[in-house]
Amino acid sequence: MKVFVFFLALLAFHAGAQDVSYPQKGPLEITVLFPAGTSADVTARMLAEGMSKALGQRVLVVNRQGAGGAIGYRHVASQKADGYSLVWNSNSISTTYHSGSLPFDYQAFDAVARVLVESPVIAVRADSRWRTLNDLILEAKAKPKLITVGHSGIGSHTHISLAALLYAAGAEVNEVPFGAAQVVPSLIGGHVDALVQLPAALSGPVKQGQVRLLAALIPNRDPALPDVPTAREQGFDVSVEAWRGIAVPHGTPRPVISVLEAAIRTTVESGEFQKASENLGVRPAFLPAGTFSELIAKEDVALSRLMLLIGLKK
Repeated sequence: MKVFVFFLALLAFHAGAQDVSYPQKGPLEITVLFPAGTSADVTARMLAEGMSKALGQRVLVVNRQGAGGAIGYRHVASQKADGYSLVWNSNSISTTYHSGSLPFDYQAFDAVARVLVESPVIAVRADSRWRTLNDLILEAKAKPKLITVGHSGIGSHTHISLAALLYAAGAEVNEVPFGAAQVVPSLIGGHVDALVQLPAALSGPVKQGQVRLLAALIPNRDPALPDVPTAREQGFDVSVEAWRGIAVPHGTPRPVISVLEAAIRTTVESGEFQKASENLGVRPAFLPAGTFSELIAKEDVALSRLMLLIGLKK
């Protein structure tokens, strides 16, 4: 019996030693589901920089884009659950699954922390004849499928957001699915008439006077975009706020998740991160692992229903 108790104590000691040593064995890697230069990439690199300082260990960003996020999710889900492989997840874990592009859902991962939220917006070139969302919708109804509207790809959050808006408005447009990195240049270059995108990808063109935002597709005005009216203010009942956070393969030890959660909180609450977020038009919105996990589960149900309603669920 004494030998058995000693053995258990030895196991506990080694487990504790592993927890204390994390993350000392090498750099951490955050998989970003979209290309360099996109909203997802820019914000992930902001986070990685702060986490590197907080953890005393390098946190690298690797872009694994494709299939609306499915390629990146598949990669991270297949890695060891040891806290060294992270995914910059978002609502896309649900949209990708429910659109049929991913064979597993959000339960393949353990939530670590929500980092920020973004408001999908509908934008046009600054010289567009449409001054309001209503202007665009009225013309879309008068000329079904003649107006071209770009988004970041089939099954992406911007695709779901556009579909939800069109459903609420009873309008039809010619949807053009670009890769996330191409959709904004396509608007500026005149290849599409409008687009639905996240604000961080549009901050430069907006500041340079190339693009005008017609509406935010959320219930209430975004403090980061105080001058942009919501779709609801203009008569269209649309609410498709996007969130981003960190998740790890399911089964990652709780002490490891706690270390990551603390580093993320420190980063998000820092003055540097707050200022950079303001400049990009995104809102820092930290949530700890438990609350974030509950949010993901709740939103998965809501997105499943929305995608069924608008004909995008498989």
